[in-house]
Amino acid sequence: MLFRCTKEVIIIGKKRITKKSKKAASVTSKQSYNIRSLCLLTVFFLAFLALLIRIGYIQFVKGAEYKENAYKQQTTSQILASKRGTIYDSTNKILAISSSVDTVTINNGKVFYNDKSAVPKEVLAEGFSDIFSLNYDDVMNNLNSNSSIITIARRVDKTSIDKLNKWISDNNIASGINIDEDSKRTYPYNNVASNIIGFYGTDTGIDGIENSWNDELSGTPGRIVTSTNVNKQAISDENEQYIPAQNGNDIYLTIDAEVQQISEKFLEQAIILNKADGGCVIVMKPSTGDLLAVASYPTYNLNDPYTPNTPDLQQIWDSLSQEDKNAALFQMWRNKPISDGYEPGSTFKIITSAIGLEENLVETDTSNDFICNHTYHVGGANGTDINCWAKAAHGPLTLRTALQNSCNPAFIQLGQRIGKPLFYKYLQGFGLLGKTGVRLPGEASGYFYEYDKCNEVELATMSFGERFTITPLQLITSVCACVNGGDLMQPRIVSKLVNPDTGVVTELEPVKVRQVISKSTSDKIKDLMGSVVSDGTGKNAAVPGYSVGGKSGTSEPPVARPEEGYTASFIAISPVENPEVAVLVVLKNPSAGSHQGGTVCAPVASQILTEVLPHLGITSTITSENTIKLPTVPTVTGKSLSEAKTILEKSGFQVILKSSAGSDVTVTYQYPIAGTSLQTGSVICLYTEGAAREQKQVPDLTGKSADQAKNSLLSVNLNISVEGSGKVVSQDVLAGTEVPEGSVISVKLSNSSGGQ
Repeated sequence: MLFRCTKEVIIIGKKRITKKSKKAASVTSKQSYNIRSLCLLTVFFLAFLALLIRIGYIQFVKGAEYKENAYKQQTTSQILASKRGTIYDSTNKILAISSSVDTVTINNGKVFYNDKSAVPKEVLAEGFSDIFSLNYDDVMNNLNSNSSIITIARRVDKTSIDKLNKWISDNNIASGINIDEDSKRTYPYNNVASNIIGFYGTDTGIDGIENSWNDELSGTPGRIVTSTNVNKQAISDENEQYIPAQNGNDIYLTIDAEVQQISEKFLEQAIILNKADGGCVIVMKPSTGDLLAVASYPTYNLNDPYTPNTPDLQQIWDSLSQEDKNAALFQMWRNKPISDGYEPGSTFKIITSAIGLEENLVETDTSNDFICNHTYHVGGANGTDINCWAKAAHGPLTLRTALQNSCNPAFIQLGQRIGKPLFYKYLQGFGLLGKTGVRLPGEASGYFYEYDKCNEVELATMSFGERFTITPLQLITSVCACVNGGDLMQPRIVSKLVNPDTGVVTELEPVKVRQVISKSTSDKIKDLMGSVVSDGTGKNAAVPGYSVGGKSGTSEPPVARPEEGYTASFIAISPVENPEVAVLVVLKNPSAGSHQGGTVCAPVASQILTEVLPHLGITSTITSENTIKLPTVPTVTGKSLSEAKTILEKSGFQVILKSSAGSDVTVTYQYPIAGTSLQTGSVICLYTEGAAREQKQVPDLTGKSADQAKNSLLSVNLNISVEGSGKVVSQDVLAGTEVPEGSVISVKLSNSSGGQ
């Protein structure tokens, strides 16, 4: 290519460019530069605008979210567990308490040694199973799950945690095993009041008080929020937050643990002695509705609530499906006195009497007010004959003698006077058509005929307590209204709440629902109940030194379910003049002999009252002047066998020596102990150092006279304490039970066979 320049013309190749064209090209190039600059500026402006928009979006639209995320990354929050409230009885005994324990978990697949190598699952399984007494295969199955966090052991005590920490250190494990603070719920009395208290599960109460009062018991967890550095170490921060945990409220029950234990003891004995299918006892304070005891049988261990509680269930447990196991457990935990209905039988005649007296349809002692010819026909031509429970007709009766003899025809006649409208009005008034309102889970309500379907026959059977169902709690609550002046009280199970952090006490006062009958009617009912025990079917409920009133009950099995058998019951009050205690005893299908409430349940009520009344500080009318003075066992420990034997024989006792050495060996123990009051002729066992103490089996004393019972006991070196006269109707230690040689067995005698 040839380049040649002249002044006028520039030749490039074969193209000629003049100065004019050169100037035009320069302008074009400048315009192009300006365009490029403008485009570049536009790009920069748009980028800057986008940046501003993005900054604005981050600042104003997403700012709060990003700030929160940054805060989470730069802070750590530690949960402060709250302590579950303690449950006390009415005398401040602890029934349920929480203690500090730990829960052990692992980060699945992230348990490492110090050299950052993974710890084999086999090593973990072996270590955990040994430390926490777990099954190795179960632990391995747990470790092979897909969960990111695996729980190894809950509520572990300090001893086991110390073993775990030592094992972690010995095996050079650096991370992945977590020990978190937890709490363990324990029940010092094990089975006592188990169906009332319920128990604590993983994170909430299950059944009973633990369930229905869970919100008050559980409290509110707290937390600590602090800033952290990149290594997650806490750093100084003026914005650190400390929110203290609010511990759960302590709950004070109206239940008296001593009264509860007395009730459970005699209920269990009665069920075994009478071969009953089950039963319950309720002890209530009539003036307030306070529940002093609510006992069922069998009970279960609150510290081991998933273990079957009867030998029959234990034998078949492993063969049951999970569904059947769950059903069996729920039945075991069930609080039957408030959840299960039953036919109250003749105890309901108290209610029928109260209605009649309140409405001036009857008086207590009007001669020939009722007539019993044994059979009474109701319902006209299409009706039915209803028999009295007694084998012979009672003849003319007053209300008092009708109640004393528990005469069904007499109460059918009273029910006819009352009529259906009034009868249902008072069912509502006594709270029998609904629930009592006690704050416990699973409460049932009464089941009666629908009003329109209640005809003459239905009214007749209802008047003496059959062919409808109510709960034992409903029955005792309504009877308490009949004897406390006429006030229906809501059953009370919790008396107060106490905040353990502040000490603030919240009193839960007794609640009066309504007045059902007048005080004058109530006074008449108390008098009638007193005569039932003194002269009627309730004689077996008498307690020396105390005035006792009551009413027996025996209901037939439902027509469609004869296999359920009879239900026997007895309700007692004491003292009659101003009732401090009401006791209801119910036995399901007693099959050892009698099924009459006056025979099988009245003695149980007497046994309970005999121990409960003194415990509650209720004064007996028996004084030292009107009681037979029994000789007291003198102290002979520390004396030689020969000297001790002489002293005891002079006091009127028989002596049993428990020593293989000579007569000069010193007595180290005597039984019964010094100070015990015993009948003359009772046996005293003397022991020397190392002598074995024998156990003796208690014989069955039922139906024996006092002398026969005494001789039966003495034949096996046991002693007797007698109450009443006639034949033995109950004994405080069941036949077949083994007790220490020389023990005193208390028996109750009665001349009455009892009845409905």
